[in-house]
Amino acid sequence: MIELKDFTESDFETLKSWIKSEKELFQFSGKIFTFPLTNKQLADYIKRPDNRPLKVILTETNQTIGHCALNFENGNTRLSRILIGDKELRGKKIGEQIVSEMTKLLFEDTNVKEVDLKVFGSNKGAIRCYEKAGFSIKERSEVNINGEIWENLNMILNRTEWEKRR
Repeated sequence: MIELKDFTESDFETLKSWIKSEKELFQFSGKIFTFPLTNKQLADYIKRPDNRPLKVILTETNQTIGHCALNFENGNTRLSRILIGDKELRGKKIGEQIVSEMTKLLFEDTNVKEVDLKVFGSNKGAIRCYEKAGFSIKERSEVNINGEIWENLNMILNRTEWEKRR
């Protein structure tokens, strides 16, 4: 099981240790950060009023194993920057728990009618995870990343679908 707690300055080094390349950073955060990730960037990030960064704690060990953020930028209600830092823990359904806890937090607000997220098309494991949680692809677009074309998917989950799955 996992628990989501506020991401604070004491978590900066752990998050930075998981990001080994510019490509990994972009997959994790899009254009919000530049490589290498710095404490200054993270300090600015946790102060953003349209963002609630969280750390993912594995309850059995009390170890921080991941990161995610609730994003309210531009009036959206969005899951953002989901990362399981320890590659050995990926593929063990922890992502499904993270998505479940994040959507539960967002839908606690009865005014929230839908939640969305963005994911790159090459991230097949994440897409399967989001589909299991009830998200479906709303839009597809392409983005040019250093001369490479990446498929960018916008996925959505509405309150009715979320309530049916609970």
